[in-house]
Amino acid sequence: MTAVHGAAEKTIESQRIGALQLRVALLCAVVQTFDGYDLNAIGMAAPALRDAWGLPIQAFTIAFVLSSVGILVGALLAGPAGDRLGRKPILMVALFFIGVPSLLSAHAGSLGVLSLWRLLTGIGIGGAMPMSVALTSDYAPERHRAGMIMLMFTGNTVGGFLGGQIVARLLPSFGWPIIFHIGGAAPLLLIPLLLIWLPESPRFLLARDRVSPSERRILDRLGLVHGASVAPPAGNPIVALFAPEYAASTLLLWLMFFANLLSMYLWSYWLPSVLHVSGFTAADAVFGASLTSAGAIASVLLLGPLSSRYGAARVLLVSYASGALFIAAISLLELPRAVLLAAIFCTGGCTTGSQLAANGLTGALYPARMRATGVGWALGIGRLGGIAGPALGGFLLASGWPPKQIFLGICFTALLAAGCAARLGAGARKDIGSADMVSRTARGNTGTT
Repeated sequence: MTAVHGAAEKTIESQRIGALQLRVALLCAVVQTFDGYDLNAIGMAAPALRDAWGLPIQAFTIAFVLSSVGILVGALLAGPAGDRLGRKPILMVALFFIGVPSLLSAHAGSLGVLSLWRLLTGIGIGGAMPMSVALTSDYAPERHRAGMIMLMFTGNTVGGFLGGQIVARLLPSFGWPIIFHIGGAAPLLLIPLLLIWLPESPRFLLARDRVSPSERRILDRLGLVHGASVAPPAGNPIVALFAPEYAASTLLLWLMFFANLLSMYLWSYWLPSVLHVSGFTAADAVFGASLTSAGAIASVLLLGPLSSRYGAARVLLVSYASGALFIAAISLLELPRAVLLAAIFCTGGCTTGSQLAANGLTGALYPARMRATGVGWALGIGRLGGIAGPALGGFLLASGWPPKQIFLGICFTALLAAGCAARLGAGARKDIGSADMVSRTARGNTGTT
């Protein structure tokens, strides 16, 4: 059985990129597109809701915080569940939790009710992220895994950018409910398509007692024989994150995710409202904030090749530190509108774009038996920063800080993330520092995952 196990594992890890692998990555990217839209929905709606309900800007802190709490819960629950029960069923449940509460958000009559629906929506968003990473990872050859995850995750920023463009045009005619109608209908319409076209992880297909004809064809395309053994989930995957070979890297990743996601969520949730109170119309504020996602999309085209050449840790170090400089300029200087929009674009590349690179790095670090848990818990623990960020912004506004200057706190967390990236490159697990080292780590784990 050991020989069969090794052969099956080697076949999965050394597969070539073909139509099947691209289909899985593309469908997961579509999931992330809707995920990214719904992630930004409450921030996009806040300026219009402020005008419609006559609320002060800081009143939306509770809705922002509960959205991030939901994402934390969803990520922590979905990771272990996906490693135990399969990626696909957990992903379907996550899309349901995104869609239905989003539709209900469109009919909320008070900020308290809206905040409750955003909590439930967050659970779906948090669950969809690690499942998308895990499925893409399971179908990606190990030598291209980090790059495929990074490219798949650009769907998240595409959703944020295109969503901002669409909302900016529809908002004046249809009002704030259109934001949540779109965010609810799209994921629900996607579920039947994924049930038909998205396959389960090959490792779970091999473990099933019976497979359907279509699932058998997938195994045939991968060169796998149903009944062959691959790495079963052994022990508690959460405990495995702290095995001697992973413990230091796990803690550094968690701290890096915490720092950068605090920066991202303070920025993304509050930026539309800050632009609105700074003189932008509600629609123009949404458009300006969407440039954050556009910058992230552009940065991925740079971060991938640069990581391969100079090492992912070095590239993340420079990216995080550059973000601190752009945010300081936005917070402290009175920039002309065109320059301000350009700085927002660059900030998105240095914060959200860096997070995409960190997600790819994490998916490539952990072996298959604990991959969904590793990604889910890194994102989940990072979401503590996602909770702290919106709360910090609301606290600073309530304390009388000028709106733009609430972003100064991001400078410190960006530098903390840069320090973690430097330590990952030079310390506990040096092979995380470059794409080549990550590749060798995956190959070394092939027989033991």
